[in-house]
Amino acid sequence: MGIDVCPAYHAWRKGAVEKAAGVITQRWWRTLGDDVTQDQAQAGLDRLCVRLDGRQRRRDGIPTTVGALAEAEGLRPVPARYPAVLEVSRTISNQARISFRGNIYSVPPGHTGRQVLVRHRLGEVALEVVTDTGVVLARHRRAPDGAGAVVCAPEHVAALQKVVLANFADRPPCRRKHRRPPTAAALAEADRIRGAIDAVEGQQVVADFARYAAATRPIRAHGGEAQ
Repeated sequence: MGIDVCPAYHAWRKGAVEKAAGVITQRWWRTLGDDVTQDQAQAGLDRLCVRLDGRQRRRDGIPTTVGALAEAEGLRPVPARYPAVLEVSRTISNQARISFRGNIYSVPPGHTGRQVLVRHRLGEVALEVVTDTGVVLARHRRAPDGAGAVVCAPEHVAALQKVVLANFADRPPCRRKHRRPPTAAALAEADRIRGAIDAVEGQQVVADFARYAAATRPIRAHGGEAQ
């Protein structure tokens, strides 16, 4: 078992990186006043970083700077996106719709009241509506959360319209209205009503003020006559 000597000018091993972080979090941070804005603080930090990156170093006998060494360091590739999937249960409405995150999405008709799963893989722009057996009923582009959007696929709209029209008993759905002349019985009833109205209008209406006064007599309140 031997002792490995730390090579010279290796920042991660000699603590230079930790020292630079200490300068920023300790000395530079303490120089900021209470009235310094965020933009002013960022500008001061940028000036400090330029000065720190300009420090002289040597690599393999060649003079260089801290900033040049940092730019020459290779970075590891970005890791693959974590395949997290958000899955919630929804019930299909009578209008062949389901709700998700403040928006409405369409599904094919014929599944009213059925429980389905809405799946959204984090980071993707699409979502899927899947049955409990794994059959994908619909796939939509996801709308922003809480937008109140109604996202309907054209094929779903056409299928729903076809189902609605098929439920009408007649063809076309709205029956035409036929205008028929009044019957003899209807004409006789109209003559009787008009005669009754003329008889009432021909009578003289007499107002009985005695009955009116009795109806509007002051109401007794609190044991005495109301004034």
